[in-house]
Amino acid sequence: MLKAMTSALSVPREDWDRLANPPGDEFNPLLSHDFFRCLEESGCAVARAGWAPRHLVLESDGAITGIVPCYRKTNSYGEYVFDHGWANAYAQAGGRYYPKLQVSIPFTPVTGRRFFSSSDAGRKTLADGLIALCTEQNASSVHATFVTEDEWTALGGKRWLQRNDIQFHWHNPGYDSFDDFLKSLSSQKRKNIRKERASIAANGITMHALTGSAIAERHWDAFYDFYMDTGARKWGTPYLNRDFFSLIGQSMADHILLVMAERGGRLIAGALNFIGSHALYGRNWGAIEHHPNLHFETCYYQAIDFAIARRLQRVEAGAQGAHKLARGYLPQKTYSLHYLAHPGLSRAVEHYLEAEREGVDQEQEALAAHSPFRQQVDF
Repeated sequence: MLKAMTSALSVPREDWDRLANPPGDEFNPLLSHDFFRCLEESGCAVARAGWAPRHLVLESDGAITGIVPCYRKTNSYGEYVFDHGWANAYAQAGGRYYPKLQVSIPFTPVTGRRFFSSSDAGRKTLADGLIALCTEQNASSVHATFVTEDEWTALGGKRWLQRNDIQFHWHNPGYDSFDDFLKSLSSQKRKNIRKERASIAANGITMHALTGSAIAERHWDAFYDFYMDTGARKWGTPYLNRDFFSLIGQSMADHILLVMAERGGRLIAGALNFIGSHALYGRNWGAIEHHPNLHFETCYYQAIDFAIARRLQRVEAGAQGAHKLARGYLPQKTYSLHYLAHPGLSRAVEHYLEAEREGVDQEQEALAAHSPFRQQVDF
């Protein structure tokens, strides 16, 4: 039996976490019940913000055997896989693109399982259930973004269209120090990074990497100011509110790395990261003072330092940003699945995605050719 829940709080935490992060598998804190609960309790991912929860739950013999985090959307903001062109084309043809269903971690371009099930059959049942929910909700489409490659391969086909994009991830083959990482780079890239890092101290800036109980409310106060300043200039309206940061600080502090930059006794910049069992996930950043290379140090180099110290396999640095390549972050393909109820729109988008996937393959190859490493590195 399938049910659409209007809140993550309607799903028992132990069931959600058991299916989202199965014991023995790679742990991703952004898939946890706590993270989704914080988004809802803070009012960031609720109906009035354009994210009405419709979490699909599969039950068998009274037990929850599958979950899909899903939202009924009335816009395309906060998704990082852009479909505004599809919406405009459909509207010009006389169609109504919104509402749609969005399967994702709100405001979070991080790859991870979206079809929480321990079996292939359960995953397919959930996928079919989303299409039925699309009809029930009078929605135009379903979009499952930043799915795993395995989900993309298994579910892609006649009804689910396949899309790719590129992010930049740093990989750790077992470095013992940041200097070990630098030795793997070409001479020019190594010199540039050393120069960039040296400029931070030269400007009187000190860096602090905070986790767990070391993160206090005053840090969240400062970070929210950074986030609002930078977010308002880049996006117009930042998606996350102050309550959200306090909530994750209360329930997820051991899975958080908050990097803070200080100058003259004043906190001036910060970056929020989430700590998984295998990866560090870079999420938000901001600054109220602007200095050369401050962004690179706060977001990229501090993350690498932390990943090396914790023996993490990779750092996922979020959406876009070819400038990350010169700093050791390599192009990594991402995956999404799309169901469009209107046959004509589906055919048009399918043809578009065929060309887009070819373009992404070519872009990834071209970017890899400019790798900063002395020798070709495959991950």
